[in-house]
Amino acid sequence: MSTSEKPGDERQLMTLEEVAQHLRIGKRTTYGWAKSGKLPGFKVGGTWRFDRADIDMWVERQKRKGTK
Repeated sequence: MSTSEKPGDERQLMTLEEVAQHLRIGKRTTYGWAKSGKLPGFKVGGTWRFDRADIDMWVERQKRKGTK
């Protein structure tokens, strides 16, 4: 556990497919965005994983960009 995490805080890791469903976009688009670094994620043993909180923060930043 890192110093910024509190006991009981659990990260919800999502697969590429789950992120695609969450964002309502295709798996190919999700993969391309992750591979290019546009979407926050990381690989575990060659498989993409995404922290739901990071994805939700990314969505909020995208919304703010669209209103400027």
